[in-house]
Amino acid sequence: MVPDITRIIESITQRDQDTVQLLLNRYNTQVTDYCISLPYQCLFMQPWKLSQLQPAVLRVCLHTLRILSRDRRALGPMVTDSALLTLANMGGIALLQEEDGEVCRKEALKVLCNIIYNSPQAQERASALRPPTLIRTQKSPENNNNTGLVSESCASPLLQSSVVYSLCQERGVSVLTKALEQCLAVRWAVEYEVLTDSTEPPISKEVSQKVIEILKTLFNITHMFHRQEPDEEDAALYRHLAAVLRHCLLLSCDGEDTLEELQGHTVNVLSALPLTCLDVLVSVPVDQASHKCEGVNMDCVHKLLLFMDRRLNRGLKLKEKLTPVLNLLTESSRVHRETRCYLRQKILPPLRDVAIRPEQDSALRGQLVRLMTHVDTDVKDCAAELLFVLCKENVSRFVKYTGYGNAAGLLAARGLLNGRRNPSDSQYSSDSDSDTEEYREAKARINLVTGRVEAEQPDPMEGMTDEEKEEEARHLMSMINRLSREQIIQPMGVTAEGRLAPLWGQMSDCTLEEREDEDEDEDLNLMPDGRKDKQME
Repeated sequence: MVPDITRIIESITQRDQDTVQLLLNRYNTQVTDYCISLPYQCLFMQPWKLSQLQPAVLRVCLHTLRILSRDRRALGPMVTDSALLTLANMGGIALLQEEDGEVCRKEALKVLCNIIYNSPQAQERASALRPPTLIRTQKSPENNNNTGLVSESCASPLLQSSVVYSLCQERGVSVLTKALEQCLAVRWAVEYEVLTDSTEPPISKEVSQKVIEILKTLFNITHMFHRQEPDEEDAALYRHLAAVLRHCLLLSCDGEDTLEELQGHTVNVLSALPLTCLDVLVSVPVDQASHKCEGVNMDCVHKLLLFMDRRLNRGLKLKEKLTPVLNLLTESSRVHRETRCYLRQKILPPLRDVAIRPEQDSALRGQLVRLMTHVDTDVKDCAAELLFVLCKENVSRFVKYTGYGNAAGLLAARGLLNGRRNPSDSQYSSDSDSDTEEYREAKARINLVTGRVEAEQPDPMEGMTDEEKEEEARHLMSMINRLSREQIIQPMGVTAEGRLAPLWGQMSDCTLEEREDEDEDEDLNLMPDGRKDKQME
């Protein structure tokens, strides 16, 4: 049944708040599946101001506005400076302190999110109106210092590039980093080192959700500029943020799912920071470290490794959930020798069991090798790149740990199929990669394609004469040529540059020779006058 909009408007005009609440509740239920354009100004401007409404009525009005703001065709009255600022203010702290105040604040921010998301004009106006008004100042109950806090639901509007850019101009990273510090009650030891006490109780779900929303917004800001080389001031700011993010990774949360979500968003932000600023993750005292490598604290890297392992085991939404941490570990390994050494010990330990294929390994190596043939190109490339960097981009070592069949995709893309030395090898240190006794004994019998020792197979040409072998080879080449001509297969070869290329030249010559042989056979079946022998038809 279509809601009686006329009666709703009449009740608003008559200032009958009880009737308005009743009718709007009914209206909200009925328009869940279809949007009806109720005049926004009747709710927004006259005869009441929203802030003058009773809390329960205000809440239901905002709920109605949220439903209507999904309709892009009816956003006109909402895309005004007055409307945007009203919602922004209601999303801040200038709201009722009653129990409904928090609900109303979130509803107002959700309406604002929908408007900015659905309206390019609203995006421009929000940018001009200084989006940092969404970042509010609130007095902490623990002290009287004014500390910046980000509203939990402000991340969605900030997805719009114009708003994000404006927020960056207003030093949004600095403000949001301070908000993060305040939420986590961060205590600093020295510059770029946060004190982390493993005996402290897990942070509550409420605090975790606030931290997650701040991290979402930080990612949207930093991701836009992460490829730019930071100046000295920005580098210091990002290092400061990286230190707080390191603290986030080492925290414990109330609930495994909450911890997983918080760490996931932390990884996303870390992956968007300049690589030169990630040294903060390992440049902390090693005295109390649970995991070390060559005198460097690896606790943070170990947390990232465990996080990657959990995402691998879940196997869901790999592109979205797994590729950020794969990229982060890859780039960190590329620029930090100790990180690479530690990850290589955990992911590519010295080979001992050479009787199984690399992709059949149940450890981390096998899980990543299996991804090297994944249907999603991004997942496949990220997994291969991490293993390649852990092998210091050395082709023979990469093939040793993954098998030539699995490695072929990355090697072909880089022009390394001919096994030549990669120019990137010179970027890495000369740390050793000694083989185990088991590997040295089996090395001569390892099949490079499969990466394992294969059972000996009988020679299929055993007992054949040289003429029979030659005839078999010609027959095989003939079948390949026919499949190629019919475009069922395309024979490929490795060029001098180490890349795959079609064997057009070789195949053309063989095909021409084969056709000449077929023509000769056909000529033998012709009569002297050019007619075919009927007996041969």
